[in-house]
Amino acid sequence: MDTVRRPSRTIAILGVVVALAAGLTGCTNAVAMSPAPSANAAACAAAQVRLPAAVDTKFDLRNTNAQSTAAWGDPEAAIYHCGVTVPTVSDLPCFDQGGVDWIRDDRGKQIVYTTFGRSPAVQVVIDTSLTTSQVVQDLTDAVSTLPKDGHKCLDASEVQG
Repeated sequence: MDTVRRPSRTIAILGVVVALAAGLTGCTNAVAMSPAPSANAAACAAAQVRLPAAVDTKFDLRNTNAQSTAAWGDPEAAIYHCGVTVPTVSDLPCFDQGGVDWIRDDRGKQIVYTTFGRSPAVQVVIDTSLTTSQVVQDLTDAVSTLPKDGHKCLDASEVQG
């Protein structure tokens, strides 16, 4: 009789453990994101492990649910995707930050920064109501590990003949 109750008790305990684990998993507070087309590039993984734990000294890194992505702050002050389409030509402003060239696309409340001359490319979107371009500077060490592809920002003197 005792052997009959033991499997039932084990199944009941196992059920409680599974339910508890499922409940806790729902509380991870992961930011829902989609991976970029080349998110599985090895260079993205190498950059990912070098991302800072905080940006702009006040926005902590959060968990995300997609490969080669990151988000800082709650709500998100900055989001990061590695493996986006590599830009080759742009009429948007381009600048160097710590040896990494970036294209700046001002979209009002958001500014989208995309690496230029790196493959795979990284895109960082910042919420200008929460943070500044300091985020780009904070990401320089991680992003500088991405391979250069030969393109670089040019200043006006290099473009005009």
